[in-house]
Amino acid sequence: MKAYQPKRHYRWHPGFIAWLLHRLSGACLAGYLLAHLWVLNHLAKGPAEFDYVMSLTRNPLVGLLEIGLLGVVAYHTINGLRVVLMDYGPMAEKETYVKYLAGTFAAIALVVVVGGGIMFVRLMSH
Repeated sequence: MKAYQPKRHYRWHPGFIAWLLHRLSGACLAGYLLAHLWVLNHLAKGPAEFDYVMSLTRNPLVGLLEIGLLGVVAYHTINGLRVVLMDYGPMAEKETYVKYLAGTFAAIALVVVVGGGIMFVRLMSH
């Protein structure tokens, strides 16, 4: 019997990249959740403390990070729906898989460009 030889590297195909980005976006969302809880914790310390923390968020860098958050949420959500449809729908067939993956990335790009554009215009107007 021939022994199984473990793979020493991953193949960088679209499905692997989607899988990797989904894991990274989940980790980013977990980090955002901790930051969000930290901000909400200051609400319990009184209005003055909360106002101070909220004044820190008026930084333009935070506005750009919020656009990034939109991208992370859009990717994680739309790609998660794609994964569910692959598991329970017709998207797992090899012939249509790449088309659905391309459509997923196009939908994410649309959400980020339109939503991020609106957020950026508002950020620049303040």
